[in-house]
Amino acid sequence: MAQMKRTVIVASAMVALTACAPAGYDGANSSAAEPVAVAAAEPTATAEPEASASAEAPVADAPPANVDLTEQLVGKSVARMGKVVTDQDGWILYRFDKDTADPPSSNCVDKCAEVWPPALTDGNPQLTGVSDDKVSSVTRQDGTRQLTISGWPVYRYIGDKKPGQWKGQAVGGTWFVVQPDGKKNLSCLPTSTPKAVAPPADSGSNDAGGSGYSY
Repeated sequence: MAQMKRTVIVASAMVALTACAPAGYDGANSSAAEPVAVAAAEPTATAEPEASASAEAPVADAPPANVDLTEQLVGKSVARMGKVVTDQDGWILYRFDKDTADPPSSNCVDKCAEVWPPALTDGNPQLTGVSDDKVSSVTRQDGTRQLTISGWPVYRYIGDKKPGQWKGQAVGGTWFVVQPDGKKNLSCLPTSTPKAVAPPADSGSNDAGGSGYSY
């Protein structure tokens, strides 16, 4: 179990989005992935959850009943991609270059968050292969708490159709699979910059992959 060590208020901003990954990859080999131990990370300013007393997270209220929580973070090594982090259901998680890690801040809101759902937490995820001193949370604009790894907020991608896929890799040149130490996984990069899928149809958006949505 990881103890949430701090909560930071999120800056609001609309971001740029775009989506897919290694063409044709179906994640079939991901079931053979084995958890890997996380090596001791080099000290960085973003990896110090006890930096100041003011950053300590207060006891949070229970999240709304309709919020899907990420209950577990699992560090794994998967075929072709190498080190990744998944949630409890095996979905690969990503980080966004337009966010910040010091201080932690998510700039993926509104339509962006519909395409890249934030990994939300109640403050006590189970950790396997991810060091607890790397994991914290940030308070989003809507009051929910999003998991961070080395300060970077982490997300799923709705373009991944089953656990183990990484179609979000290098989307828009800003989204990358996150490693257990919070760094970008730069393996298996596509030869061209993929664009993101459109927000869900039931979100009220008529975007077909472009209009009003330029990540």
